[in-house]
Amino acid sequence: MYKKCTQKKYFMKLLLLLGSVLFLPLMGYASHYKLTERIITITDKGGIKGTVRTSDGKPAEFVTITIKGVKSAQVDARGNYILKELEPGNYKLVVSFIGRVVQQKEVTVVAAETIAVDFELTESNEQLEEVVVNGGSTNKFAVKRTTTAAKMPLGNLENPQIYTTIPKTLLTEQMVTEFSMALKNSPGIYKIQGSRGINADGASFYTMRGFRTEASLVDGIPSQTNGEIDPVNVERVELIKGPSGTLYGGAVVAFGGVINIATKKPVDTLGGELSYVTGSYGLNRLSADVYGPVNKDKKLLFRMTAAYQNQNSFQDAGFRKSIFAAPSFEYRVNEKLTLNLNASFYELEGTSTPSIFLTRNRPFIATKPEELNFDWKRSFTSNDIIMRNPTVNVRGQITYKLSDQWTSQTIYSSNTRKSDGFYQYQFMRAATDNILERNISLQNSVNTNTDIQQNFIGDFKIAGLRNRLVAGLDYLNITVNNDNSPYIAFDQVDALNNADPNYLKLSRAAVEAKLAASTGAPTKNSIKSNIYSAYASNVLNLTDRLLAMLSLRVDRYHNRGIRNQAINALTPNSAYLQTAISPKLGLVYQVLKDKVSLFGNYMNGFSYVAPYAQAPETGLSSTFKPQHANQLEAGIKMELLEGRLSFTASAYDIEVENVTRDEVVNIGGVNYNARFQDGTQKSRGVELELIANPFEGLNIIAGYSYNDSKLTKAIPELIARRPTSAGPVTLVNSWISYVIPNGNLKGLGIGTGINYIGKHKTSNHKTTGVFTLPSYIMATATVFYDKPQYRIGVKVDNLADERYFAGTGVLTPQMPRTVAGSFTFKF
Repeated sequence: MYKKCTQKKYFMKLLLLLGSVLFLPLMGYASHYKLTERIITITDKGGIKGTVRTSDGKPAEFVTITIKGVKSAQVDARGNYILKELEPGNYKLVVSFIGRVVQQKEVTVVAAETIAVDFELTESNEQLEEVVVNGGSTNKFAVKRTTTAAKMPLGNLENPQIYTTIPKTLLTEQMVTEFSMALKNSPGIYKIQGSRGINADGASFYTMRGFRTEASLVDGIPSQTNGEIDPVNVERVELIKGPSGTLYGGAVVAFGGVINIATKKPVDTLGGELSYVTGSYGLNRLSADVYGPVNKDKKLLFRMTAAYQNQNSFQDAGFRKSIFAAPSFEYRVNEKLTLNLNASFYELEGTSTPSIFLTRNRPFIATKPEELNFDWKRSFTSNDIIMRNPTVNVRGQITYKLSDQWTSQTIYSSNTRKSDGFYQYQFMRAATDNILERNISLQNSVNTNTDIQQNFIGDFKIAGLRNRLVAGLDYLNITVNNDNSPYIAFDQVDALNNADPNYLKLSRAAVEAKLAASTGAPTKNSIKSNIYSAYASNVLNLTDRLLAMLSLRVDRYHNRGIRNQAINALTPNSAYLQTAISPKLGLVYQVLKDKVSLFGNYMNGFSYVAPYAQAPETGLSSTFKPQHANQLEAGIKMELLEGRLSFTASAYDIEVENVTRDEVVNIGGVNYNARFQDGTQKSRGVELELIANPFEGLNIIAGYSYNDSKLTKAIPELIARRPTSAGPVTLVNSWISYVIPNGNLKGLGIGTGINYIGKHKTSNHKTTGVFTLPSYIMATATVFYDKPQYRIGVKVDNLADERYFAGTGVLTPQMPRTVAGSFTFKF
């Protein structure tokens, strides 16, 4: 009882601490508002407000409204802006985007009045994203528009955090049919393992800044899959670098960064496109995107994206088939209230990703894939050993403009994902490398995340200083239900003997018979967790060039334990409570206003650690504290030459503490397995990104990253070694394309990309030694003809037909050279 009371008092103190960060600015704002109101009345100042919309009816978010030398404002997510406390007189109102003038209007401000001035741009929302202005040259890939990185409208040069945005224009140009293809356009990210379809570690995962991460957010809300992600509904991919626990918690956020998918939204202009792609290994893909208003007053809007894809493996067995549909609605009730509802339904069916697990209990014989001399076109599986991964996402949002300064955002989301079928893989367990044990399990698990979030977003002044504040409450429920068979060893196959009779014996009927005869215990349990969070983040303009960000989060995690459904009882010591506090600090100084920024940040991330049943003889605690990652980062951001040049450089240092490590301890001559929480990990590096448009039609992307990661305190077998999940030390990415901008051949383009992936220690342990995946160069080329009514394209991936692998402790051979052709009809 005393312990519970102490926990409650401790938690209440934390909430009071957060409340001071959250409510003191509000109180200051309230008093300042009254003072400002009096000043306006006494001085008879005026103001200007209005809306800015694109030609397709969407809010022109992040467009800047300026009275040169007087005042400026940024258009919000609803398309609204306001300029206050203006002296009566004549002004020139300028609308601009990324340093380019879009429109100008002469305006007369009248004393004690706020006049309305609206703009309708000639550019569509897509053109703004491509930075197209009045037919000029475009830096179409330098799209830094995101509200996710800061959970509020905040320009790239104002944000003390690094993020990369990959827009749909780039996905279209590269003919992306697999989500992971898109991520190769960002520095410092590497696909370390393909989707395995299972409940734990099911989705494809990547490495950022030395840590594993997944594409776990959709529109800023937790949303995961046990399968893959279809790119048809992707408006842009946002990679938010560094530990981001302050704004996003610790449930689905990794220490190296966050991958967020911004989905396509309804617009009030009728249009769409149908696309067909065909290519190597039986690739067939049909996709559609249809959007427009439902009624005449254009208050109710609709959009539907859908896709079907089927492709075989390059090996002797294996395939992936998927169906995706995502309807979305937007209802603009009035100028203040907007309702959004969207859903996505995804069904993936296919064989397990071909995986060979390396030995873990003896020294390696071969230390590189080529030394194994395997025939990598052999899959070791069968086309009737199938896994299904349905995923359903539902999201509703209510946006209400409380005033010119405050907006309320209420979000409900539900994410359900399932593993239904056979998970199969190979393991090197024998004394020699060539003998592979084929393992298999029948999976039947369901994961459900339910999230309710309330945000208040403000833009106001205190004592003449601008504040941009987001404050929120978040409730996340995570439920897992498992009903899985035991893992069984089906048989052994000689990988060097192409005539091994066992090779063809794997079939669904044979597996079901062996599972039925198995005496192993199945896994049948359920796990429920609740996370209660409160957070606030404020950006303060100390001057028009110097900005400070202060953020804080309090997270309370309640794991209700593992319920063993076989006996309908909780597993002893499986329930636990943990509390995490996550601060964030940042400074930005614009050396050249709206052109060059110097920035620095301290960021924090955290993850929860489950209890461990320690032997009583050890005297060690069975409960642990959350892990924490602390990052220090500094760098420079540039947007020069009227947006033609975007450049970012940063250096970071991340240290993780409270890492658990297992060790055998001897007490009184008896060995006991023990778990300690004193491990640490260091990760430091640099990242560079250049996005340029030297002249009309030519666009360039280039990136470089270097990462040095090591376990600084760990078990003797791992200490001072690079974690296998850290990926390659060096990564280089590039893409260059040229599109003829004028004349009879306008729209004809060519693009090519080269990625260098450094060597990767996929296994790095004192007992086994080091197994290295060699470095390689991945080249891509495409030719296309893009017109207003249609698009034709041809692409070649892996141009040099490189043999390369992915995996951590695992060998997963990747696709050889592939060719694809596409045709798109636009309407």
